[in-house]
Amino acid sequence: MIAYLIASLLIAATAFAVRRERQLFHIGVLFYAAQAAFAGMILFGGLYGGNSTGWFRFDAPGTLFYVLLCIVSAFAYFHSEAYLRANDLSQTRTYSALVMLLTTAISGAYFASNLAVTWIFLEATTLCSAGIIYHRRTAQTLEAAWKYVFVCSTGIAMAYLGILLLAAATDCESLDYGVVAAAATHGNALYLKTAFVLILCGYSCKMELFPLHTVGIDANFAAPSPASALISTGLVNAGFLAIFRVYKLLASTEVFPWVRSVLLIVGVLSLAIGALFLRRTNNYKRFLSYSTVENMGIAAIGLGIGGIGVWAAVFHVVCHTLIKSSLFLQMAVVRQVYNGYRINRIGDYIHINRVGAVGLLTGMVVLVAFPPSPLFVSELMILRGTITDGAWWLVAGMLLLLCIVIYSFCSRLIRLCYQPNQDELHPSKADRALSWSALSLLAAAMVLGLWQPEFLRELIDQIATL
Repeated sequence: MIAYLIASLLIAATAFAVRRERQLFHIGVLFYAAQAAFAGMILFGGLYGGNSTGWFRFDAPGTLFYVLLCIVSAFAYFHSEAYLRANDLSQTRTYSALVMLLTTAISGAYFASNLAVTWIFLEATTLCSAGIIYHRRTAQTLEAAWKYVFVCSTGIAMAYLGILLLAAATDCESLDYGVVAAAATHGNALYLKTAFVLILCGYSCKMELFPLHTVGIDANFAAPSPASALISTGLVNAGFLAIFRVYKLLASTEVFPWVRSVLLIVGVLSLAIGALFLRRTNNYKRFLSYSTVENMGIAAIGLGIGGIGVWAAVFHVVCHTLIKSSLFLQMAVVRQVYNGYRINRIGDYIHINRVGAVGLLTGMVVLVAFPPSPLFVSELMILRGTITDGAWWLVAGMLLLLCIVIYSFCSRLIRLCYQPNQDELHPSKADRALSWSALSLLAAAMVLGLWQPEFLRELIDQIATL
């Protein structure tokens, strides 16, 4: 793991010093070849299931989300090359290096087997993301970058207090997840509850979950669309995994029913906020960001239900990664055609870029969980678990909020494709090859809706076992 981190950091540092844009492409190829090689070593080279330096573990959740990260980050990086073609070289190379550094930091958070190491890498993602958010060097992006740094730093500080309290409650000298889990069964219940609330609230800024969800929405709005694809999936998954590891850590303690109740409340609030604000925003990137809040709320509800809901939550997050990254990459092509993302002004996209419009409409159908969407599978499992528990109030609330989500998505994306356009057009700049590329991620998600490979099911089974 240390060799991987050093190699990735050196390649990213090289990107800061290039003199030609074409060299950035070759450095990107080298960086993602290194990521693919590392993934291959984990899957086929005997690293899977092992430890590294005592701080990292190549387990099922880290491996699954790392493979997804490699795919999404590579798509985001190479889509960025076309998206930022007219930019100054110094800005482009800084952006490219920061994308590589962010990918490396997220990878470290995935594989960390220690609460403190996870915290360090998540803090590192804050600095990398802030640089990406400020890419355009405008007053608006500067404000968004500083807000991101301030809110995320506050959240990370809260999580740190939660980690300290967790260590005090368990009286552990080591912050290894396994060691803390073994000691947590005898921990002080009040300390454990307080620690979980602090960690959940702190890492919610990364998972884009209530209460610190707003910082992620502003970040995705200000960052270039290909980077938003990475932030809204790979980084969100890092937040989910950090919370999920603490959730599993407390699974054998007396406070676990209370932990599940807290996740249910946070999940319902996130789902409600996402659903209601989908109707209020007038920007397509914010629109997709609120959709992330809504989907992470569903995942939190799955964890709160427990049992089959845990499997469904992990599967939901995996499939959301492919779907949401595809839609953000399609939005990058939309930006090539129009001067902005204003919902009430842009339209007639079906006649300008038919491939991109089909990708957006198909993404709409998949994201609102219509078959063959994989989200239909996960949401149906979560609803089934809720019905089994007899929580009819939760079933009714979820169905009502999901109906609002469906209406909002259908009305907004159909307007983009068919309403009369009022914005200045640049149809010749639309890169249809990028639309086809983004559509491939959506196709992969739809395959998972129809057929889940046995190895994927076994991997999620391992992750969901408490």
